[in-house]
Amino acid sequence: MRHLNTAWVKTLLIIGVLSVAGCQPDEDRSQTASISEPGPSSLPAVGASPTSEPAIEVPIGSVEGTTVIAATTEGGTPDPINTPQEPTQSPPTATLGPDGWKSLPVLPEISSRVKEIFELGLSLGNNPNAFAKVGDCGSSISWFLGPFDDGPEYYSLGEYTYLEPLVDTFSGSFGRYSIAARNGFNASSVFAPLWSDPTQCEPDEGPLACEYRVLRPSFAFIMLGTNDRWHMDTFERNMRQIIEYSIERGVVPIIGTKADNFEEDESINRILANLAREYEVPLWNYWLAAQSLPNHGLEQDGVHLTWGPVRFDDEKNLQKAWAVRNLAAMQMLDAVWAVVTDGN
Repeated sequence: MRHLNTAWVKTLLIIGVLSVAGCQPDEDRSQTASISEPGPSSLPAVGASPTSEPAIEVPIGSVEGTTVIAATTEGGTPDPINTPQEPTQSPPTATLGPDGWKSLPVLPEISSRVKEIFELGLSLGNNPNAFAKVGDCGSSISWFLGPFDDGPEYYSLGEYTYLEPLVDTFSGSFGRYSIAARNGFNASSVFAPLWSDPTQCEPDEGPLACEYRVLRPSFAFIMLGTNDRWHMDTFERNMRQIIEYSIERGVVPIIGTKADNFEEDESINRILANLAREYEVPLWNYWLAAQSLPNHGLEQDGVHLTWGPVRFDDEKNLQKAWAVRNLAAMQMLDAVWAVVTDGN
C-alpha cells in the first residue's frame, strides 16, 4: 500500500469527499489550495465566426498543400518535478486586449520556437512519435482522440484524408490512458503526487512528471481551466509552471482554449492566449471553433460539450462539439508536425 504522510492526510481532510462519477466540471483535485506554494464541407464548425453574420472561409495557413480553414465575418475581420521551480520572468511581451484572444484563429501560425523545443526533446531522448494529454476528464480516451487507436471502423476522416498519416505516426498515443489526465484535474493537480498512478509513478512524482518520464512525448495537448474556477488566483502561476516544465524537457505544449465560461468572466481563455503568445507556443483556439455550433457546442448546463463520434463525413455530426474538437485537434497536430519535420 502506498504510504501517505501526515501532510497528504491533512490535504484529504481539506479537500473532502471527492466524486469520480462522469465527466463533470467537478471536484477540486488540488493537492492544496495551490501546489505552487512549498462536417463533408470544409469544416464549417472549425472556424466559425463568433457573430451571427454569415461566415466566409479564408485560409489561415498552408501545410504542404493542405489549407486549414478559419472564418471571418462578411466584413473580413478574422473571426523539482513535484515542487516546481518559480516561473521564469520572461522578457516583456505585448499582451492581447481583453477580448483580443477571441479573434485568434483556431489553428495558429507555428513559430520557429516550436521546432527548437522539439529538437531539444530529441537530444534528451524524447519519442518524436508520441504526444501526451494533460487535462481533466475531457482529455480521456473516451472523449478525446481515442478511436484513432481502435482501428478504421471506429472513425471516419471523410474528406480530411490528409490526416490519415498522423494515425500511423502517433499510433499508441491516441488511446493511451494518460497519467496526467483525470476527472476534476486543474492546473495545480498535475504536480501533486497524491493524484499519480502508484503502479507507474515514483513515490514523490506528480502526474505530469510521471507521464513525461514514462511516455517521453515530444508534444502535449494542455487542456485545463474549467476546474480552475475555484483557484483563479493561482491559475496563471500554475500554467506558467506547466509550460516551463514542458519546454525544459523538450515537450512542445499545445495550449487549448475551452468552450465554456464556467468562471463567468472569460479570464481563463485570456490567460491561456497571453501565455501561449509570451512563450511562443501554439494556441489551439478551440473556443472559436465552437462558436457557430448550436448553443456554442455546450449542453444545457453551459459546461459540457455536445457529444458526437469521431466521424468527419457527416455534416450533422460536425455540428456536435466533440466531433469538431477531435477534428480540430488532429488538424493542430498535423500543423505542428509539418513544421518540426519541415513538411517531410
